[in-house]
Amino acid sequence: MMSLHTRLFVPLAMVAAVVAVPAYSAPEKYVIDPDHTYPSFEMPHMGISVWRGKFTRSSGEVTLDLAARSGSVKIEIASGSIDFGHAGMDTHAVTEDWLNTSKYPTMTYAGTLRFNGDTPSGIDGSLTLRGVTKPVKLTINTFKCIDHPYYKKPVCGADASGEFDRADFGMTQYADNGMGRIRLQIQVEAFKDTLPAPPEATKKD
Repeated sequence: MMSLHTRLFVPLAMVAAVVAVPAYSAPEKYVIDPDHTYPSFEMPHMGISVWRGKFTRSSGEVTLDLAARSGSVKIEIASGSIDFGHAGMDTHAVTEDWLNTSKYPTMTYAGTLRFNGDTPSGIDGSLTLRGVTKPVKLTINTFKCIDHPYYKKPVCGADASGEFDRADFGMTQYADNGMGRIRLQIQVEAFKDTLPAPPEATKKD
């Protein structure tokens, strides 16, 4: 007959074994929504004003594991989609002196997420621009995930910022005395697994 000690020890040992096994969670993939993601920037113009612009075409993926406090980001930006709201600046920005889009049509940013507690707080990554790769850290100013009220699927959004010197990527024209500093501001939204179908595709005849 099983003793009282044995009857108590067996279930307690089983509980302890279950508790000792770490809980693993699989990273989830989020696809960046190009219609709601616009990397923007600002840069000094001759020291007398600040010019602002954005890139209108981008794509990429985010992997996210909130339980493990880990994740990664990879974004590809069409360099030729630069938009200052000024035709002359747009034309000059794609030339050989600057983005040289005929030779380097895309730029990429890739990195790993930093966490503050359970919330992503930054990205340790690298920017590849004009064939040159340099470390660029981003701060995540806001981050939130919800169930999209229209598409009925998980979506996450964030606002991130950072800085780099364009001279480090070969764009040395008029970059002296701090004139090459560029401040990034990136708004991004991403859907879990896949992008939703366009609204017109969901309409019934």
